[in-house]
Amino acid sequence: MASVLESYRQRVEESAIRADSGQEKVAARLDGLAAALAERRGGGFLARFRKREAPPKGYYIHGDVGRGKTMLMDLFFNNAEVVPKRRAHFHAFMQDVHARLHNARKNNTPDAIAPVAKVLAAEARLLCLDELQITDIADAMIVGRLFEGLLAAGTVIVTTSNLPPEDLYRDGLNRQLFLPFIRLIGARLEVISLDGSTDYRLGRVKGHETFMTPLSPVADAQLQDLWLRLTDMREGESLDVDVLGRKLHIPQAAHGCARFSFADLCERPLGPPDYLAIAHNFRTVFVEHIPPLGPERRNEAKRFVLLIDTLYDAHVRLIATSAQPPESIYPAGDHAFEFDRTVSRLREMQSAGWWGKTIVET
Repeated sequence: MASVLESYRQRVEESAIRADSGQEKVAARLDGLAAALAERRGGGFLARFRKREAPPKGYYIHGDVGRGKTMLMDLFFNNAEVVPKRRAHFHAFMQDVHARLHNARKNNTPDAIAPVAKVLAAEARLLCLDELQITDIADAMIVGRLFEGLLAAGTVIVTTSNLPPEDLYRDGLNRQLFLPFIRLIGARLEVISLDGSTDYRLGRVKGHETFMTPLSPVADAQLQDLWLRLTDMREGESLDVDVLGRKLHIPQAAHGCARFSFADLCERPLGPPDYLAIAHNFRTVFVEHIPPLGPERRNEAKRFVLLIDTLYDAHVRLIATSAQPPESIYPAGDHAFEFDRTVSRLREMQSAGWWGKTIVET
């Protein structure tokens, strides 16, 4: 079977990807882990001796969106000679965990996390988790003990994340109770930064409009096409982000992208903490069906201004469909003059210079 590095270089030769020195270094380190796992799997006295040793450390691979973390983990997973093994999106994995915990508690299991972790470990000697992101207090409160149980049972964990460990669940409710998980990652996993400012997915957007008007089936199709280009053809999953002890629902999320309707963001009583949470957790935000905003919709207009200011200040990329071009969204009404700044920012956020700027500064 080809190594991770060989498989990576084959993809470069086939022009499926471009060569990247940072990616090559990570591929080589993943090959080292694959070799260690293969040695433990082999037969003979030496393999039996190694199985009594502590398993090799897994990896926590972090870097900005589009850096190739998922691709490298998938190459490793496909080449790793270990059974049983499991590869899952972190959010889907945690949904499975919560379902198992619920069933265990129905059976009056006093401490459900430990036995659930033991069963999961038996099902996967290698566990690869994509896009580790803690947005919900329910996950934050159990993930530390869950990983501790998996690692104690000998499961090797490889995970990807857009954030370094110390930035996980930042500003989350009761974050001090989450800090042991961050320390656990540092102690039990090798933390690898996939450095570099190149977001390879952004080449898929080059030449495409990112603010489509007017509203139409064509505009909807264009936005859907861009969503699939930036999420590696994934529709995404809904999730909840914890904001000051309450839940902010994200209708669709995948690969650092979040997708909302205008109504989701501006017709509900959301405020600065909500928009800051979105900007902190996602690097590209899709907003569908921005309507014309007149004096009778000044509250929605104020929220929209706040949303754009927050995304702009955080250097988040915006893709949207709108009934009107930016300068015609809110032509009259209270504080319409303040909307001139929003128009200017919306124009800048469509520019190639802005998209390049967000790659460098994020």
